[in-house]
Amino acid sequence: MIRKLNLNIGNSQSVFSIVEKERVQTMKIGIMGGTFEPIHIGHLLLGEFAYEDFGLDEIWFLPNGNPPHKETLDTEEAMHHRIEMVRLAIKSNPNFSLNLSEADTKKHSYTYQTMRHFNEIYPNDEFYFILGADSLFAFEEWKDFRKIFTTCTILAAMRDDKDASAMKGQIRYLTEAYGAHIELLRAPLVEISSTTIRERVAKGLSVRYMVPDVVADYIKEKNLYI
Repeated sequence: MIRKLNLNIGNSQSVFSIVEKERVQTMKIGIMGGTFEPIHIGHLLLGEFAYEDFGLDEIWFLPNGNPPHKETLDTEEAMHHRIEMVRLAIKSNPNFSLNLSEADTKKHSYTYQTMRHFNEIYPNDEFYFILGADSLFAFEEWKDFRKIFTTCTILAAMRDDKDASAMKGQIRYLTEAYGAHIELLRAPLVEISSTTIRERVAKGLSVRYMVPDVVADYIKEKNLYI
């Protein structure tokens, strides 16, 4: 059975339809959260390698409307653009889905709350939270981080083999100290950041091959980051 849910984001005129499948068996779901401002090739590669290497059924991309580390709030218009770029970037991959659980621009979204919510809705599913090396080393700074460990397996992406020893040490520490379940995710090293993309667009430089063509076209069409 399939239910289609329509969600309005604030006062935005855009309505996003999300297909939510009734679970008939256990699903292994990867969670990719972020501001995605904009989403780029590095995000997509990370999701694809997690999907393949850990035998996941789906990857959910969660644009964060108001992340705790940002000092200023996004406008609803800016959030709309970020969501639309994610939608465009993943639409050709049937294993990727857009999830708007953290898209509210009026309040902070915390990972422990989001993951607890997913566990309550889908108690039979297994969740895999995907993050990078920097986030893994800063994990104890996250709000109520211990609660996250009870809701999912962490997939920690290495930048390159030089990180392996330090990453394994951090994983061992978090496992022994908090009972965390963390796996190493080996993905290609892609030195691309959303900040660099915005800066290049502002200077009139190309971002070809840094973002999907549909995202580059959207940025140009909407005059973003100039």
